[in-house]
Amino acid sequence: MTRTATIRTAVEQPALVARAVRPDNTPEMETRVQGDAVVTRIEREDTGGLQSTVDDYVVNLTVAREVAQHANRHTTHKP
Repeated sequence: MTRTATIRTAVEQPALVARAVRPDNTPEMETRVQGDAVVTRIEREDTGGLQSTVDDYVVNLTVAREVAQHANRHTTHKP
């Protein structure tokens, strides 16, 4: 039986964040932009594998979101 998780995260720049996390996706993962959110669906054969993949993805997503926010602050700052 396949286990699945869908993670939907609202972010300021969803296309940029989605592009940042996609290279780390495994074949069991699909990331897309839906409105103001990054949506990733993960499928794994066992619960332990699903949990591990979700944990890794959340770390990658957090870093991508923070880098995008930081870059946006520095590129839109006007002296």
